[in-house]
Formats: sequence, structure tokens, C-alpha cells
Amino acid sequence: MRTSLFRSSAAGAIAVGALLTVALAGCSGSTAAPGDSAAPAADPDSIVLALVPSQDQDGLVDTAAPLTDYLTKELGIEVTGVVSKDYQAAVEAMGAGQAQIGFLPSLQLWQANDMYDAKVVLQTERNGNITYPAQFMTNNPDKYCDDEPVERDGMLFCNGADAMKGPAGLDSIDKVKGAKVAVLGPGSPAGYIYPILALQEAGLDTDTDIQQIPVTANDASVLAVYNGDAEVGFSFWDARTIVAKDTPDVGQKVVVFALTEEIPNDGVALSSDLSPKLQDRITKALEDFSNTPEGSEILTNIYSITKLAPADPDSLDVVARAAQALGLQ
Repeated sequence: MRTSLFRSSAAGAIAVGALLTVALAGCSGSTAAPGDSAAPAADPDSIVLALVPSQDQDGLVDTAAPLTDYLTKELGIEVTGVVSKDYQAAVEAMGAGQAQIGFLPSLQLWQANDMYDAKVVLQTERNGNITYPAQFMTNNPDKYCDDEPVERDGMLFCNGADAMKGPAGLDSIDKVKGAKVAVLGPGSPAGYIYPILALQEAGLDTDTDIQQIPVTANDASVLAVYNGDAEVGFSFWDARTIVAKDTPDVGQKVVVFALTEEIPNDGVALSSDLSPKLQDRITKALEDFSNTPEGSEILTNIYSITKLAPADPDSLDVVARAAQALGLQ
């Protein structure tokens, strides 16, 4: 195990049962008898799959139901989906044995491995890409765009952000000074870590030079900009598509004007409480699922995932270093 960059805090002492927004199904796996530390733990007869709130929490479990149903059938073990209170809650739930599978952003994959020996088994591909940028978006393109916005698939971009690969447009982000900015929690690579670090590197004091408007998920950040509650918002690229069904003009009203450096994609971690054999079965089931047209469509609906591929855990170190640069230890 690598040396942790993240020290325990008082928050870690609260009952982990409060960390999940959806009541967990009981995971009643047998454990070794007291005093018999050499006896291996049996695999559980039910498994919890933890999802992080990248979009509307109430709908996410329903959207993931075909995935959990598939895993239940393939594994012969009941798999229940839950949405964590926030990104860090999903990590703590895995550490406390309340979740055995985590669909996690890159930083939380690193933490789950570093802190709790969770095995990072898969990372996501989106249209063939294994990295993605965080995006700066605005409802005031006249202020932030140094050129005329261009349209790609119904979405507007400026400052070269239509290349859809970071970095781009970062020369314009110093204009964010004084603005209301929709910001996710500190555990979010795209909604906090990378854009906040970019602003600091552009010379802004992110505690005093912007007015942070807290939001809970990427779609909420888009909607804060769309509705005028914030002038600028952070999210993963391209979170506007999440809300396009309900707000068809979002791509015209919310313009992406800058992209951060590329971030390693999110992925799947498995609890160290599971046997290696069951870990392999879960990994294979998820990868096989993503390689079917039906599975790819379902994963796209959950997290815009087009494929799950074998993970490179070492690639996650870069996001941990970015978090360390912000003092998130």
C-alpha cells in the first residue's frame, strides 16, 4: 500500500451508516470466528454497488437497475445499487464494509486503494478516450469568449474548447475573478480539484476572488449556470448532455469557454473483503457487460461510459498529486 496523502479526520469517526443516502441492503457475509484470525472470510450473500452523485440522485439507482440486475444474475448474488451522500462517503462505505463495488471518480479510486486496499480493476472509456478534461462554462460568453462561439453537436464552445481535449482556453479564466461560481465538493476532480487549481495557477485567490456557490453534482452545476444562479460553473466534459433532455437549449445558453488539463477517467474498485475469485468474476462480468450494445447503452445512461477496460492504477497518481497541491490531505 502506498503512503496516504489523506489523513483521517473527525468526520471519519461518524457512523458510516449515515454516509449513504439510500438505505443499504444487509450484507450478511460470514466472518471468521473470534480468535481465529487465520480463517478466511466467506464471500457475502449480497453485495452493494456504490454510485457517486454525478447527477440526480433519485434517478441514478433506477438508471443503474439493469446493471445491478445483470450482476445479480451473473454472480448468483443479490447486488443492490445505492447512491452515496457524496464522493468521499462512497470511499468510507467501502472501507467500512458497507459497499463492495464502487463506481468512483479517479481521486476516490486512488483513495479506496490507498486507504483500504480496494482493488482498482476497471477504468472507463468514453468514445475511445481514457482521460477527460474539466470544463469551465458560462451564461455570459461576451465576457469570457475571445472569439465567436462555435457549435458542435448542438453545443457551443469558444476559445478552442471545441477541440474537446484539454487544456484549452485557460488564458481566459482570470476573468472569473469576482464571479459567482458553481463548485462541487473538494472530492470532485472535475467539479473542484482541477478547475480550482487552474484558477490558483492563474493568480486568483479562490477563497476571496470568487463567490463559490456549492452544488452537489455535475448536472446541478450546469443548471446553476443555465438558470443564472451562477455566472460560471465547473463540471466534467460534457455534463451539459445530462440535462439536455429536460433543457434542450442548454447547449446554446451554457457555453464552454475553457478546459483543464486531462484527468484520468473514473472506474471501478472492489473491496478487499471479497475473495480474489469473486473479484475476478465481478470484473469479467462488468467488462463483458460493457462490450454488449445493451450494456454500453445502459452504462452510457448511468455515467456516459461507452466501455469498461482493464485499469492502470498508477495512472491515478496524477490526480492525487493535484489534490495534494490544494492541501486536500
